[in-house]
Amino acid sequence: MNFFEIEKLEETFQLATYAKMNIAVESGKGAWIRASDGEKYLDLYGGHAVCATGHAHPHVIKALKEQAEKVLFYSNLVYSEIRARAAEKLALIAPEGIRKAFFCNSGTEANENAMRMARMATKREKIITFSGGFHGRTADAISATFLGKYRELGKPNVPHHVCAEFGNIESVRELADDATAAIMLEPIQSMAGVVEAKSEFFRGLREVCDRFGIVLIFDEVQTGIGRTGNWFFSGSEFADSVEADIITLAKSLGSGVPVGACLVNEKVSQIIKTNDLGTTFGGGMLAMAAVLATLEAVEKDKMRENISEIESYLREQLKAIPNVVALRGKGGLLGIEFNDDCKPIHAKLLENKIITGTSSNPNVLRLLPPLCVKKEETDSLLYALQS
Repeated sequence: MNFFEIEKLEETFQLATYAKMNIAVESGKGAWIRASDGEKYLDLYGGHAVCATGHAHPHVIKALKEQAEKVLFYSNLVYSEIRARAAEKLALIAPEGIRKAFFCNSGTEANENAMRMARMATKREKIITFSGGFHGRTADAISATFLGKYRELGKPNVPHHVCAEFGNIESVRELADDATAAIMLEPIQSMAGVVEAKSEFFRGLREVCDRFGIVLIFDEVQTGIGRTGNWFFSGSEFADSVEADIITLAKSLGSGVPVGACLVNEKVSQIIKTNDLGTTFGGGMLAMAAVLATLEAVEKDKMRENISEIESYLREQLKAIPNVVALRGKGGLLGIEFNDDCKPIHAKLLENKIITGTSSNPNVLRLLPPLCVKKEETDSLLYALQS
């Protein structure tokens, strides 16, 4: 089927979602995808930070095939070796205080359940989130989102959500009190244009939470699973070693197989009882095989170390490009800030068979590549930006 036939079918039978690129993906390998017309594209967007291990990583594919031949799915009403092993692996790489996982299907579902657990643990209702933050499109998550038009799209909003200024601890102190259940934030605000906060901001958040008994939630749907060069932003040097009480995950967690998770510390986990949480598909065997294989591949192939080297390389090389103002972010969550609207640059890169992402900041182009991307592959980006 050629591109135009595929396009016509999708436009006829699928509800409108995103404005799509004129590409129909047929296959992929590593940091590359092949389109229906046979053209190859360098994928520096990774399906929106999803394809952490690259396309069709052999270890992930092998694990999925082996699991599919055993059993595709059974619910959480039974025990499962692959689920147990995936949970154990996540616990072993998590910050020291976190040893429990709740598996779900997506990032928005992870955030919904994180807020629910915070409310259960504190018996309070108010949730503090931040300007520029994005937490998903389901009811509670979109009500916690204070980026652009998203919260308006979610109306009527769930009550008891309030907004602080990202990076401004004083704005948090003005809102936090003994009616607050949780403070939730993206440690790096991706869709806002890869916006960062100073490490002392996270230390301040921890102090506020400890003072009032508030649950601290790091939405690591994009920063987690090695993307910043650390397994998690929580507990890292970027957060001044501050550990969240709950970490939410999705995107890179399954290398493209839909899966989400909440990682929970002992204090919160002790509050959760049987039947407080539930999900039909969360923790399914195929998804758990993807999670375990993804973590093993990132570890075995030293992808965290690789993406940190890629960041350093790009940070140095981009200095030579005149219209680049700054490189924001960490590891494989990067925003190239230009001195003008970057949409023409985004379009030009696509013409050169390089896929990147835009953001709500018109001057910031986002890079969310597979963590296995090579320096010589990023040279294609640098060459295209200079030409």
